[in-house]
Amino acid sequence: MSLDASYTRLAPLYDAVVDLASRGARRASLDALPRSPSDILLCGIGTGLDLPCLPPDHRYTGLDFNSAMLARSLPRAEGLDYAAVRGDAMRLPFRDASFDCVVLHLIVAVVPDGAACLREAARVLKSGGAALLLDKFLPAGRPAPLRRLLSPIAGRIATRLDLVLEDALKDLPFGVVSDEPAAFGGWFRRVRLLRV
Repeated sequence: MSLDASYTRLAPLYDAVVDLASRGARRASLDALPRSPSDILLCGIGTGLDLPCLPPDHRYTGLDFNSAMLARSLPRAEGLDYAAVRGDAMRLPFRDASFDCVVLHLIVAVVPDGAACLREAARVLKSGGAALLLDKFLPAGRPAPLRRLLSPIAGRIATRLDLVLEDALKDLPFGVVSDEPAAFGGWFRRVRLLRV
């Protein structure tokens, strides 16, 4: 089963599974959004769980590769300047330096190539812009044999379990501003990056 087909099937259940488990961590991450009106990319918007948490003074672009998930985001955008775009997080359909901030919640470990997703985020960010990440990352140097064993199967259904953020960030123009445990004993991390 392809990842697109898997997420089409998961779309009706996604909110029930993900919202409650990640709501607090998502809100804490979004507290780092710029204070002045900005262009914000929500990469991997999914069903739009972040949208009700967003302040109305920014211009938002929500990107997702799955049309069933993207369609579910639209009702949640009421009161926001929001455009939904179908596209690939590893090959963003935007010009260089188009956004002041990129939000990457539960997407970097979902795509087949997390480093490509981060490379594209760096490309579309303006210099000095922030990338806000929330995802499950394997700590650098940790063997985690079970997670590594299960990751190829889990990656075909929904998400990878073996992504080491430090490896994915190698040679990218990002500085780490903050990196904090977000949920499940630090399995999920909330990371703020600055585009240098």
